[in-house]
Amino acid sequence: MMTNYEIVVGLEVHAELSTKTKIFCGCKNEFGAEVNTNVCPICMGMPGTLPKLNKQVVEYAIKMGHALNCTINGTTKQDRKNYFYPDLPKAYQISQFDIPLCANGYLDVLVNDEIKRIGITRIHIEEDAGKLIHDDDLGGTLADYNRCGVPLIEIVSEPDIRSGEEAYAYLETIRKTLLYLGISDAKMQEGSIRCDVNVSVRPKGSEKFGTRVEMKNVNSFHAAQRAIEYEARRQIDELTHGHEIRQETRKWDDVKGRSMLLRSKEDAQDYRYFPDPDLLTYVIPDAKIQAIKDSIPELPVQKAIRYMNEFKLSRADAELIASDKDIAAFFEKCLSLKDIEPKLVSNWILGDISRVLNDRHCGINDLALTAESMSEMVSLIEKKTISNAAGKQIFEIIIDEHKDVNEIVKEKGLAQVSDTGALSAIVEKVLSNNEKAVNDYKNGKTNVIGFLVGQCMKESKGKGNPSILKEMVIAAIESM
Repeated sequence: MMTNYEIVVGLEVHAELSTKTKIFCGCKNEFGAEVNTNVCPICMGMPGTLPKLNKQVVEYAIKMGHALNCTINGTTKQDRKNYFYPDLPKAYQISQFDIPLCANGYLDVLVNDEIKRIGITRIHIEEDAGKLIHDDDLGGTLADYNRCGVPLIEIVSEPDIRSGEEAYAYLETIRKTLLYLGISDAKMQEGSIRCDVNVSVRPKGSEKFGTRVEMKNVNSFHAAQRAIEYEARRQIDELTHGHEIRQETRKWDDVKGRSMLLRSKEDAQDYRYFPDPDLLTYVIPDAKIQAIKDSIPELPVQKAIRYMNEFKLSRADAELIASDKDIAAFFEKCLSLKDIEPKLVSNWILGDISRVLNDRHCGINDLALTAESMSEMVSLIEKKTISNAAGKQIFEIIIDEHKDVNEIVKEKGLAQVSDTGALSAIVEKVLSNNEKAVNDYKNGKTNVIGFLVGQCMKESKGKGNPSILKEMVIAAIESM
């Protein structure tokens, strides 16, 4: 049945901005404070209070707008979105309706080695609501209003996504972009980035969209992928049994792997939008908009594509390195310092360095490791001055100590022995002690060479050059 239908998905991503204060007042914008301590009469909606727009919120939103190739509306306003819920003390949310700050953009994402372009309908700024705490031990439901007034951008995509996999790639790219720009910590576990999923299906080849269903309570990007795939199957099943899809909002239960009906879906008119009378229309000068655009760094997808083309990295390796701005900078600095193979540096970053970062729960800049020492070590391995095993010994030192790599090699005697004269005695000894392996090789079992070279390496205490030892072992056996 799935092959007869096309999935149509649009995503609404809410990202909290990393400003010091809230969007319309001077309260701290921080996570984890004691409940109801970061509040004031303005964010609590007390009568007679007046909001004042945080300038940095506008600048951060414009930065994201440029990153997502949007048109920036230099003249815009704030609107009131009216609804009643216990986490919203004013009974309205200050948002934007018909003139969003950013509109008509797109985002390129990498899916299965191909670039998928997803349209961006709009990015607007708004305030967050509070948080309800459901706990029977506390007597039911309590409200924490610390989050009221925390600045958000809402990023609304066009219905251009056609699978759960594409949705996941889109969400990951949004998260990485927020981090690259430094405008959000994008921590989903703290609610810094959240998404609502809109799903519909239509017969393949049809131009008309089906009735969309919104999915709430999607707590991770993988959960979004699972929710999309479940909802598509549910709708297709309904249609194949002759039932009509109703426009509604459903709650996703990721543990049970299914959704349940919450309510019929509201439309814009249900919120009775109107311009906020306490906030003036504001104008952003063209020079300011251009200056923000000029500050945008190379972003993750573009960086990954460049790594694939310029350094011949695989898509997976390129994306992993490009996903972290500090790791990407470290990678590129290593390559700028020495004429070394990019793949070798990539292997160290994605292997030993990533292991250390994961174990220590830290970033690459928290280590003593420098691009200078890393590039020097990789260069010595590439020249076969030291073995890869010796490199691992050096690595364990330079991640915590600012020591010269060549000094470590000298102090610990890690330089490989490439002198055939010094190695010939080792080869002769190993071959005389392993007559069976020698005979096996002569009888066509050439894979024993690995064993014999390993014995030579052991005899040389790891200092022998393995490629030279291999050549010498083969030559010695064939001359017998």
